[in-house]
Amino acid sequence: MLRTPDATRHQAGPLPQQSGTATADSGQPRLPQEPPVHLTDPVTRAVIRIQGTMLATARAHLREAGFTELLPPVIGPVTDPGVRGSKQVDVDYYGHRYKLMSSAILYKQASLLAFDKIFCIAPCVRLEPLETSNTSRHLAEFHQIDVEIAGADREAAMGVGEDLVRAVVRGVLDAHSDDLKELGRDVSALAPLLDGAFGSMKHAEAVSALHALGHAQSADAEIDWEGEALLSRQSEQPFFVTDYPKGSRGFYDRESRTEPGALRNFDILAPEGYGELCSGSEREHDYGRIVTRMRETGENPAKYEWYLRMARQGIPASAGFGIGLERFTRYVAGLDSVWQASAFPKVPGEVTP
Repeated sequence: MLRTPDATRHQAGPLPQQSGTATADSGQPRLPQEPPVHLTDPVTRAVIRIQGTMLATARAHLREAGFTELLPPVIGPVTDPGVRGSKQVDVDYYGHRYKLMSSAILYKQASLLAFDKIFCIAPCVRLEPLETSNTSRHLAEFHQIDVEIAGADREAAMGVGEDLVRAVVRGVLDAHSDDLKELGRDVSALAPLLDGAFGSMKHAEAVSALHALGHAQSADAEIDWEGEALLSRQSEQPFFVTDYPKGSRGFYDRESRTEPGALRNFDILAPEGYGELCSGSEREHDYGRIVTRMRETGENPAKYEWYLRMARQGIPASAGFGIGLERFTRYVAGLDSVWQASAFPKVPGEVTP
């Protein structure tokens, strides 16, 4: 039987109830308000040890595969517009309105002017809608393992992502049996990931499957949070969802040249109800197509002057992806909520250190 994340396990505490604090009744364990409580919890210590190994394994695996690590900026004149209902954060940069990075996507493409295969591990800030505070999967501040490959197509990027996920999980299983036991993680649930190739379905197939399960998923939109969890519970290993419809993702996801209206993109969904771990795609790199896609998605090309100037001069065709580190940690460690995978968690709507 698949283990579904339980909103009552691994709660740090006990703490007095505070106004505005999420509880198990709202679908998310109560969040400690003071770092000493959270940081000294045995669960937190075990999770941070596991997360450290995940990062070290990811770096070693990607370097072995010929990738160069780069440090992307934390602020810039524009950032990823495809933030699924969340808000970007403005900062005053010497009298200019800059953004905190919601993802490194634009800078990943730029970095390919220096190296053909790059990765970065970068912080991201997104003011998620308040209703996401009870999904157990959202943070306002998180980190991504970002990868970009010049000259690659979607299938190549999917292969790199699958190999990376498998290598990281194997590294944790090899090094952290005691920590996983302390967390109550059923490690047998991770075995299918190590032994077989990830499954795959197109977005249209995912929509049909959700309709069969009684979930009203739009055929023209991203799979919603509840839908992702429902699909996730049907599988015993991670799987890909591909070919999201045009209009559901950012302008940088390349539209298929043979199937107009379908994007050459993908997600990786974890099993057991954990949902999305990763999003990626082939990238639009032609200047004219980028401008057209910007306008189609409601973006003002004038905001992206530096990026479009670079695209006009020529940027490589590429494909890549980003893996949410805290979500990945939650899945590997078998945690109830993503905030447990952060030393200093920022849950949407919670005012915390």
